[in-house]
Amino acid sequence: MSRAAQPSFQKDQTVGSMPDGPVLRGREFGEIAAILHADTGIHLPESKTSLVYSRLSKRLRAIGLASFRDYCDLVAAREGAAERQQMIAALTTNVTRFFREPHHFEHLKQKLLPSLVAAARNRGRIRIWSAGCSSGQEPYSIALTILSLMPDAASFDVKVLATDIDPNVIAAGRAGIYDEEALSAVPPDLRKRWFIPVHDEGVRKWSVNDGLRELVAFRELNLIGTWPMRGPFHAIFCRNVVIYFDLETQSKIWGRFTPLLAASGYLYIGHSERLTGPAASVLSSEGVTTYHLRKGGHK
Repeated sequence: MSRAAQPSFQKDQTVGSMPDGPVLRGREFGEIAAILHADTGIHLPESKTSLVYSRLSKRLRAIGLASFRDYCDLVAAREGAAERQQMIAALTTNVTRFFREPHHFEHLKQKLLPSLVAAARNRGRIRIWSAGCSSGQEPYSIALTILSLMPDAASFDVKVLATDIDPNVIAAGRAGIYDEEALSAVPPDLRKRWFIPVHDEGVRKWSVNDGLRELVAFRELNLIGTWPMRGPFHAIFCRNVVIYFDLETQSKIWGRFTPLLAASGYLYIGHSERLTGPAASVLSSEGVTTYHLRKGGHK
């Protein structure tokens, strides 16, 4: 755990509690923050104590534990590996929507995809990675952008890789079922062609159809762990993800992306993020939070 991630609470200081509920003390908060940082790279500041208490007190109730001390002992033990994963999932923020930060999708459609689509029709390929895909809205938005130019994309070598550390959101993305509000940003023509209405307990929802589903491959992946993919990717979307990491980890992740970019590939990052470290020397800004691999950037 980095110095920046160390909480300054007194070990026995109560930092979270509710009437008739478990008490969260500084010692336990520090242990939880250390585990989260070690396993995911995410920095958990003291300002997140209420979030930690709210989300993890639900886990305590679910597994029948009475104290955060018992919970910390469990997730630190080998036999608590499954609950440790549940803890990470509970503390991971998953905020997403279709066509979020629309300028990226417009850039993708206007600047990058036309030549790639032409190449794909001539035995080429298209590969795009959505890193930190949450429940699927981002990778499906990428696929919809491709389909708007290439409706028969599923018949060619076209794939969007969608990865996230949380197995629960990966499962939701694979299911591909969304409510009316979630699809409000999807253009009507794309909704009509690539989604089908379904009913869930009497509520009308929308499911991605086979033509859209076939373009997206969902995989569980920890960004600070081993990356099995080799690339190259014509574009990588990693937006509003590394903002939760400390600066050292952010720089390392940006640096790991660049060797996986195809020549002249693009990296799209979040509106609150800043490119740092070695990646900043090989990527050029091309619009708002849009970066282009410089010629010779792999050297």
